[in-house]
Amino acid sequence: MPESEAADFDLAGCLERVRTHDQDAARALVAHLYPLVIRIARARLPRRISEEDIAQDVFLKMFARLQQYQGAVPFTHWVSRIALTTCIDHLRQQQRRPEFRWADLSENEAEVLDAVLTSENERAPDDALAARELVHKLLEQLKPEDRLVIQLLDLEQKTIAEIGEITGWNTSLIKVRAFRARRKLRKALEELEKKEHT
Repeated sequence: MPESEAADFDLAGCLERVRTHDQDAARALVAHLYPLVIRIARARLPRRISEEDIAQDVFLKMFARLQQYQGAVPFTHWVSRIALTTCIDHLRQQQRRPEFRWADLSENEAEVLDAVLTSENERAPDDALAARELVHKLLEQLKPEDRLVIQLLDLEQKTIAEIGEITGWNTSLIKVRAFRARRKLRKALEELEKKEHT
């Protein structure tokens, strides 16, 4: 949906019609929210997981819980929270965190990691993709909540207040999760370096 159409979208009116079981309004609401939900799914889940399935699950939950929405937060924040929770639940179900080994890295990823571990600062621009893939492989070693806090805080540069608004977590919980997640990532890197040198 183009930005001008999104700005003109009557969300409150649409929600009222959805509550009266208006199917056209329900379709319009899904079309309006689809880019937001897909963006959240793409940012939080590995590529092998179908974002369409996740989006469908999010919309089913949204409609099932619509009577619970009281307007205390903007509707898009409420839907974002459902999407984040759905992603976390899906990652928990998978809960497969295979051992991370140097041999699993591509040649480029291994070079990037070696440069990071040996503090080399000069990297070629084409290493950005390898670095991105490496970060995702490291993040897959974390629990879903830990991965989420690192993605929001460090990769997306959200403030603690914004993360609290998105997730519903309090400030202390966010700080503790971020600290523990960073410590786990550091430990994973150290273990990888040990394996590489043995």
